Amino acid sequence: MLRFVIRRIYYGIFVLLGVITLVFFLFNILPGDPARMMLGQRADMASVEAINRELGLNAPVHQQYLRFLNDLSPLSVHNISNTESLWYPDSAKYAPFIVITTVGESQLILKKPYLRRSYQSKRKVSEILAQAFPNTMLLATVSMGFAVIVSIFIGILTAIHKDSFFDKVSLFVSVLGMSLPSFFAAILMAWLFAYVLADYTGLRMFGSLYTVDDFGRGEYLDLKNIILPAITLGIRPLAIIIELTRSSMLEVLSQDYIRTARSKGLSERRVIYRHGLRNALNPIVTTVSGWFASLMAGAVFVEYIFDWKGIGVVIVDGLEKYDFPVVMGSVLFIAVLLVIINIFVDIIYAWLDPRIKLT
Repeated sequence: MLRFVIRRIYYGIFVLLGVITLVFFLFNILPGDPARMMLGQRADMASVEAINRELGLNAPVHQQYLRFLNDLSPLSVHNISNTESLWYPDSAKYAPFIVITTVGESQLILKKPYLRRSYQSKRKVSEILAQAFPNTMLLATVSMGFAVIVSIFIGILTAIHKDSFFDKVSLFVSVLGMSLPSFFAAILMAWLFAYVLADYTGLRMFGSLYTVDDFGRGEYLDLKNIILPAITLGIRPLAIIIELTRSSMLEVLSQDYIRTARSKGLSERRVIYRHGLRNALNPIVTTVSGWFASLMAGAVFVEYIFDWKGIGVVIVDGLEKYDFPVVMGSVLFIAVLLVIINIFVDIIYAWLDPRIKLT
């Protein structure tokens, strides 16, 4: 198992390296002058050049790329001879860090990845993400939990009662849910519950009765703040997992070992949940893990419409203001989450299905 985990981590590092390279070169060819963004369009040339020197933007692209990799790596090499150098281990950027070894003018340190600073707020990108991530994590977890619990239960029932009226209704609802884009579902839910049914829900989209904590903009967590975003975000995975659970259960229930279990006199409940569901979970786990990662990364529209202060709002705000370090840091952070989730999924596979070789 240890070799299996190490191999997956090894592959994950290569994936991250590819994402880092793509993100760096993509954002370096986009239009926009970071110095002008920080100082304003009326800044003089001397100030602009000073900012470019400070950010290292006047260096060749390959040197900027190497420094970008060095900043992101937990183990990084720095030059301690020149305090003005961009390779100097500045405590304002990298603190806290641990010095591993020093050889001549070079120093190897252990630190947290440095994602640069926002062009607009001058705050560290890591601090911005650390503030926004818990909200996105909470929203994605509640959405996925709602989708998984409801969809697996409905999927099992539709498989047991195949071709019944309930099965046909669930198929119609699933197709409708899969075809409904998240941004449209969010607008529809907000309009329905905060405009049409405002007198009953207590939510307000317009007018003086609108309160700042209606859609998650309050400074404290409240149950009503997460209900609509979580349901909206969970609609599509709910619809997909229902159909996947149904088809997977139907396939498993037709196997010989299920007939053998029934012939031995086992209760139908035990056959369904002990022998059927566990063997039908592999494709469901794949979908759940993929959708959970997608919810973490793709909640942009839902968070923006409901003003839920998560990574989605941070990304939109960064794109609107051409705040490239914030957007780049958000994309890389999401990529790390995807890799970690996929590693855990592979481990769960090996536990669920002994036929999977740990290679």
